Amino acid sequence: MVEEDHLCIEVLTQIRAVRAALDKVEQEILRDHRQHCVTNAFHAGTRRDRKIKIEELMILLERRRS
Repeated sequence: MVEEDHLCIEVLTQIRAVRAALDKVEQEILRDHRQHCVTNAFHAGTRRDRKIKIEELMILLERRRS
């Protein structure tokens, strides 16, 4: 769009739409991870498995704040 000389506001609008779509995909993957991987670690996994899953989630949440 930039190379085609579209208006700045049009480019910014498209960037915002892409970000929103990526955020939605991220939320779906996180929900799936929580429902399957994390739940499985807490029901069938070892103490180490649970600790790893908690650490993974904490790292992810810290990255999202940045």
